[in-house]
Amino acid sequence: MAKSPLTKAQLVTALSEKLDTDKKGATAALEAIVGIITEEVSGGGAVTLPGVGKIYCRERPERMVRNPATGEQIKKEADKVVKMTIAKALKDSVNG
Repeated sequence: MAKSPLTKAQLVTALSEKLDTDKKGATAALEAIVGIITEEVSGGGAVTLPGVGKIYCRERPERMVRNPATGEQIKKEADKVVKMTIAKALKDSVNG
């Protein structure tokens, strides 16, 4: 059975232990990384996290979708979505 995902508090605790620092410093580091990723991807760029993957923004064209409640076809405007490609090293460690 799958484990539940790490919460932010658990991630900060693990990060502070790995970096041998206090939780306040680990929280600041985590928030700085998240801020950099958000700023770069929302600006149309991409961020590669070595050993983890690449986070990027992709544009989806205008398309026809179906309303599940009524079955009616409606036109959905073009939009952007955030995608992540997982690094081969991470895939291999999970499957190996």
